[in-house]
Amino acid sequence: MTDHHYALAVTWVGNRGTGTSGYRDYARNCVLSAEGKPDLLGSADPTFRGDRGRWNPEELLLAALAQCHLLSYLHSAVNHGIVVTGYSDDPVGTMSQVGQGGRFTSVVLRPRVTITDPAQADLAREIHREASENCFIAASVSFRTSRRSWSPADQPASEKVATRSDTVRARSSYDAAVTSTNAVPPTTRTNTLAVKVIRPSSRTGR
Repeated sequence: MTDHHYALAVTWVGNRGTGTSGYRDYARNCVLSAEGKPDLLGSADPTFRGDRGRWNPEELLLAALAQCHLLSYLHSAVNHGIVVTGYSDDPVGTMSQVGQGGRFTSVVLRPRVTITDPAQADLAREIHREASENCFIAASVSFRTSRRSWSPADQPASEKVATRSDTVRARSSYDAAVTSTNAVPPTTRTNTLAVKVIRPSSRTGR
């Protein structure tokens, strides 16, 4: 086993002069910084009196899961000889609040992948599970993370989309890792995983 270490600084910049003298007397704004990187402006969810123009912790968690899956997927694609030329995702998450606390109950990733070889469309869908199993962030959370790509109806008519219905169940090592006894019981859902195929002759000059 190899340990990797990470560090950053979080500085609250929301003191309006009287500190936390009252619930409405201070801003939730903060700055996240790390050596050699641009600062990230943070705050709370606007529901909790945060600044909507800054990143909140809930969005950062969602971003971490989506980015980790993206990077794991690209690595799996290389290992399987799949040439990926495009990848986009529009993840959504649900957090349930109970009293003054709360917890995430689910995150759904909705990746769209562009590949060069149409014969590899099925394999390109299948390696999402491998990518999930190798995602460090997904393995570190206790709620269920699943995948659902856009349906063919959401794709422009000019795009060639290969689709197949996949049933996602809590049966792999990845699913077990992100499902705990305290989490909302995972449900069996049928998701449509979409892969767009771009033949080499149709590539742009970029």
